[in-house]
Amino acid sequence: MRRMRPRQAIILAIFVATLLFGPLACSPAPEIPPTVTITAPPPTATITPSPSPVPPTATSTPLGCRTQPGRVEAGSVSSTTPAQEYLIYLPPCYTELTDQRYPVLYLLHGQTYTQDQWVRLGVPQAVDQMIASGESLPFIVVFPDDRFWNLAAGPGFGERLVGALVPYIDFTYRTLPDRTHRALGGLSRGGGWTLQLGFDRPELFGSLGLHSPGIFKDNAPVIERILKNIPEEARPRLWLDAGDNDRELESILVFEEILARNDYFYEFHLYAGDHSEVYWGAHVLDYLRWYAEPWNEPASGG
Repeated sequence: MRRMRPRQAIILAIFVATLLFGPLACSPAPEIPPTVTITAPPPTATITPSPSPVPPTATSTPLGCRTQPGRVEAGSVSSTTPAQEYLIYLPPCYTELTDQRYPVLYLLHGQTYTQDQWVRLGVPQAVDQMIASGESLPFIVVFPDDRFWNLAAGPGFGERLVGALVPYIDFTYRTLPDRTHRALGGLSRGGGWTLQLGFDRPELFGSLGLHSPGIFKDNAPVIERILKNIPEEARPRLWLDAGDNDRELESILVFEEILARNDYFYEFHLYAGDHSEVYWGAHVLDYLRWYAEPWNEPASGG
């Protein structure tokens, strides 16, 4: 990984005031949906309701499951108000390999979208490809729903995620329930949530991915203060990327200056593109390879 040098900050009015640091921000401005969208090929994984999966029984592992795609299921945590819905990708042979536990990646969608955004962008197929080729060990991906962003329940999404969904996923599925094997990432508004939750709770997530994050510039001093309070050894590894024509680019560069000024070890990518699903869809595989990198390290010595 590499740390980029600071870039000159340019003041830019940034949307989504409430997505960072709760009461410190104003009411969120509606995000303008991308003018260009991507139509992903039909997923090889299927979506079937499974709000409360039953632990599988031990069986011999058929060779055929290793060549099959993973599956996507829908679930819900009913203990929250409103219920916290999610989709979850389970890798090939999840049902058959009953003794195996998996790293978990949480991917947050953008404002005005729902839990299926990352699925439409091709995440399940990309993970299938990485596993089938041997590029990555199998891992689970959770897609939480944040559809209430403009309603009274919207600001409570962060607490529902860390206080209810993460424990529920660890209890219900065969995860590796530690920060090293748990990553959080998001695009646009989801990137802003990733920054807030990842810096507030560094003990939960070992990796944070900020993809064209929506960051409220006026909260830069608060962001920096929270960053300074994270012990250096507890800082999550961090990825930051944006398109060179992203409407949020100037505020993203302000955030990058904060990282550099505080000697935060991070990885920054400035790609060609704008704030759209075309841009994010083009880099899904890049993102997933970065998230999976530390999970694959033990396998290199085995």
